[in-house]
Amino acid sequence: MPIIEVKDLVRDFVVGDGLFNRNKKIIHAVRGISFSVEKGEIFGLLGQNGAGKTTTIKMMITMLAPTSGICKVLGYDSFGQEKMIRNRINFVFGGEYGLYRRLSARDNLKYFANLYKIPRKVRDARINELLDLVGLSDRGDTRVETFSKGMTQRVQIARGLINSPEVLFMDEPTIGLDPIGAEMLRKTITEINSLGTTVLLTTHNMYEADELCGRVAIIKEGELITLDTPANIKNRLTPRKIERVEEITLEDAYIQLVKGGEGE
Repeated sequence: MPIIEVKDLVRDFVVGDGLFNRNKKIIHAVRGISFSVEKGEIFGLLGQNGAGKTTTIKMMITMLAPTSGICKVLGYDSFGQEKMIRNRINFVFGGEYGLYRRLSARDNLKYFANLYKIPRKVRDARINELLDLVGLSDRGDTRVETFSKGMTQRVQIARGLINSPEVLFMDEPTIGLDPIGAEMLRKTITEINSLGTTVLLTTHNMYEADELCGRVAIIKEGELITLDTPANIKNRLTPRKIERVEEITLEDAYIQLVKGGEGE
């Protein structure tokens, strides 16, 4: 059974203007997408800004109810059975939000461990393991406000792993990072996955998606336009679209698919 199952998933938003919400209109953020993720995968969800990636993730992590369709995580409906899911998953959003900057990395992790009611002895050992995993053992008692973006994001990942989740959702985790910081984060993601955690990742970095993901789904304006391995997607790229002699990249294939459609 897939660890994540999405079928004909739809999410609409009703928006209007003014105090009385006049001139209502419906925004179709996600338009009937379907895919599944197997246990142990690193699965990529790719698309332009506004394509519906974050909305899709928010439905999977029980933050948004679907308008229609099926959204199951760990065999349970993300809306209606969310209590069966929440303690077994976690998420990391890009940027520097989600932490208390005046607290140390260790104290941040203690706070979130307490929210999950993790016993103290287990908690303290787990925090030490996580600080070591993300390469911050020597900075665990330093305030987060003194950290670089890359270090802050590594604390975010440690926070996302505090409850030993079976699935970790990561929404553009390397956004705003310098190349060295991004490389360190990618190594951490690979190590997390090697320890048994399924990862669903959104990113605008096609090199990152190609390096990390076993399969990727590309969505455009809320619709799924392709789902395959990065290698297969690159192999389907129309050769005449590329004038260079170098190896075709996932970015080349992504641009062709999003701008013109497959096989143009």
